[in-house]
Amino acid sequence: QVQVVESGGGLVQAGGSLRLSCAASGSIFSRMGWHRQAPGKQRELVARFTSGGETYYADSVKGRFTISRDNAKNTAYLQMNSLKPEDTAVYYCAATVLGRDYWGKGTLVTVST
Repeated sequence: QVQVVESGGGLVQAGGSLRLSCAASGSIFSRMGWHRQAPGKQRELVARFTSGGETYYADSVKGRFTISRDNAKNTAYLQMNSLKPEDTAVYYCAATVLGRDYWGKGTLVTVST
């Protein structure tokens, strides 16, 4: 059974940092990535590893967020620096198996002014 569990969210002041973790289990995952959904907005892709192993970042987080992965642990991380109030959202991890995405329940990140 595939499970995806995010952790590391919380309340942080603008300019601060947080590190999110995504632990996936139950299969071998070809791709892992982070998405977010702010109140009243659609879910958007934040960062992910491509199938070729390269990284992709949304323009809004380039230079501030870094995605990394520990393949041995099937764990992905999202280091978020210089956080802004507009980064406030529920952050979701997606792990891909045979072309299908499995999602966690999300972790809330709140950035205060």
